[in-house]
Amino acid sequence: MSPDRPGASGPAAPARALRVEVDQDRCCGSGMCVLNAPGVFDQRDEDGIVVLLDGRPPEGVWREVRDAESGCPSQAIEVTEL
Repeated sequence: MSPDRPGASGPAAPARALRVEVDQDRCCGSGMCVLNAPGVFDQRDEDGIVVLLDGRPPEGVWREVRDAESGCPSQAIEVTEL
C-alpha cells in the first residue's frame, strides 16, 4: 500500500458492470450492433432503428458490446463502465 495514497493497493479494479445506452434519434439502422451483440441489441421491424435489449449486459459479452459501440456508423451507442 502506498503511503501517499491510503487504501490504494495497485491498479484499478476492472469494471463490475457496463451500462449501455442508445440514441434512437442518431441511429441510421445499419444493424452493425445486432451483428456484433445480438443478445444486447435488436432492430425495429418497421425502420431498422436500434432497440436496446439489455442495458446491463453480462461480462461474457462485453467485448461484443464494445465492438458494437466502436462499429456504429452513427455513434448511437454509448457504453460506460460502472
